[in-house]
Order: sequence, then structure tokens, then C-alpha cells
Amino acid sequence: MTLAGLLVLLGVVDAPARPLEAIRQRGALTLCAHPNALPFASRHGDVPGFQVEVARALAKQLGVSLEQHWVVNTFQYRRADCDIILDAIADRAMLAEVGLRMSQPYHRSGIALAVGPKSSVASLAELTQGQRVGVQVGSIAAMTLSKRGVKTSPFAFEDEIMDALAKGEIDAAAVTPAAIGWFNRTHPDGRVRRIPAFEDDPNLNWNVAVGMISPDEKLRLDVDAALGALLADGTFARIYARYDVELQPPQ
Repeated sequence: MTLAGLLVLLGVVDAPARPLEAIRQRGALTLCAHPNALPFASRHGDVPGFQVEVARALAKQLGVSLEQHWVVNTFQYRRADCDIILDAIADRAMLAEVGLRMSQPYHRSGIALAVGPKSSVASLAELTQGQRVGVQVGSIAAMTLSKRGVKTSPFAFEDEIMDALAKGEIDAAAVTPAAIGWFNRTHPDGRVRRIPAFEDDPNLNWNVAVGMISPDEKLRLDVDAALGALLADGTFARIYARYDVELQPPQ
């Protein structure tokens, strides 16, 4: 689950506004991210995750450095002093309920379906009765597939689903495109295939944006301008490509 999704479940964020001028005087933009959630973010090793790389590029566009606060639960979040969260689902009303304002969307994400390299299945419709799809427990994907009569196997995390697919314990995996790309990036000899499944389901596809915690209007406008520049010069595409993720234009 993204941090923005977690905040929706936890309730309204009570954070003071930090205007752009204060961020520039301070000299740093602060990102809240999970410390162990590649390909999204990591505080360990040489691979920071695409959220951290995007946030660094965004901070550079704003003329400041980037600081990270690593957040895994409510207590840590409420003690953190964050300015932004990346990959917030671009639902203005939903984010407003938890005290976040959104930037312009910069990417299209959602849930995709992956099968192993030896599988002959070419679409969701070709799954046979008894074949199992790995899903995150309690997810919309789990409910959608169950309604369609597809047998599912619940897991807590996407990396667990991908490991089970690689071991042949399940027949397909309903995960984010980022999880598929990262698995292929780290398992070049056992790359999985993405097959058509949920492309027309609005509940399983969404735009993502920068979630800003109590920004002033100047910060919101400058973040939008910075995102536009990073999209136009190919920075976003290059960052995502390093994690074997294709940048998709928002719809």
C-alpha cells in the first residue's frame, strides 16, 4: 500500500503549512517514503528506488536538496516533518480528506497480471478452472477476481506474490506494473510476462501524483512546473527505465 493509501485509512493529517519560500530558506524538500519497499524506495544499499530518484530530481528543479523521512507506521508518520509523498492516487477529494493536495498527475499505474515464462496463458480469459492467481489480501483485485470466479491465493506483500509465481506455487500474479518490472530487473534469467487482464477496469487503473502536505499555492504551482519539465526532458522515463518500469501517460 502507498503511504497516501495508508493515510486514508488512518485519518486526517494535522500538519502546518510549509510555503515554498520556507522550503527554500531551509534548503531542503522532505520526502516521506518506506525504507524497505523496492522498487519504490529503500534506505539500504546503492539502489534508492524510483520515488527517491524522482524526488531528488524534483527538489533540484525547485532549487533545494532532498531529505528523506522513513515511515512505516502511524507513529513514525506523525513524528515526521514531510513535505511530499510520491505515487499518491490522483483523487483530489480523497487526498483532501487526509490533508493532502495533489499535483498534476505524472504517471498511470494500477494492477496488472503476470504469468511465468513457461506459461502458455495469454490473457485473463485463458486461465482455466483451478489455476490460482496471487493477490494482496483484502485488495480490490482479490475481490474483482473472486467475483469472476477465479481462484485466488492471498499474500501480504507483492514481493511474496512474485516469489510464489517464480516457484510455480501460483499460476499468475495480480500486482502493480512496478512489481513486475522490478522482478524482471532482478531476475533476468526468469523474467515473467505481463498479459492482458484489467486494462478496461477503472477500479484497477489510476493516475498518480505528488501528494503535498499543506502546501501554499506557490509550492503547488512550482511542483507542477517542475513535474512538467521532468516529463518533457525525459527524466521521468529514464528513472523508471532503470527499474524496468515503463512510464505511462496519465489519462
